[in-house]
Amino acid sequence: MSFEVEVKFRVTDPLALIDRLRSMGVGSGPSVRCVDLYFAHPSRDFAVSDEALRLRCEGDENRITYKGPKRGGPTKTRQEIEIPYSNGETYREQMETLLKNLGFTPVAVIAKTRRSFDLTSADRSLTVVLDEADGLGTYAEVETLADGESELGEAQRAVLSLADSLDLTEVEPRSYLRMYLEQRSAAGHSA
Repeated sequence: MSFEVEVKFRVTDPLALIDRLRSMGVGSGPSVRCVDLYFAHPSRDFAVSDEALRLRCEGDENRITYKGPKRGGPTKTRQEIEIPYSNGETYREQMETLLKNLGFTPVAVIAKTRRSFDLTSADRSLTVVLDEADGLGTYAEVETLADGESELGEAQRAVLSLADSLDLTEVEPRSYLRMYLEQRSAAGHSA
């Protein structure tokens, strides 16, 4: 079982973060547009079960992702199952239609411009993603994958250590989906 281990931080000066990463010898790929469509389950409340199901379109690539309930600890740690499927808008629309036909209901679209920085630290592959989330702000996620329970402690320490070395301090514990739904609720819209 694979676990995503991450911490998200508010970023007020993205250029300073990029400079810190570059001074560590870390380069990035190009910025890419990322659009996530989140779904509600037809018979259980994901807000109560602390799960998520989304379709992600990143550039031309499509993936369906299940995120399990968060586990305790100093990082956001949860099971993640991510499966790529055929590229392109036609296939994304077909997957969306399939989920709707099964009773899943779209609840939110979160769009962001994402820039990824991949590195190795503490003998572990880590990623720092810099997101400009439409209507929500700028954030950095420091993340890694743990292959099973036995790696969780090491993965959490590596994420926290890298975040510290990048001077990331303003933790944002909420998911983009949670922030969006809270913002929408405050504006008087139903979810």
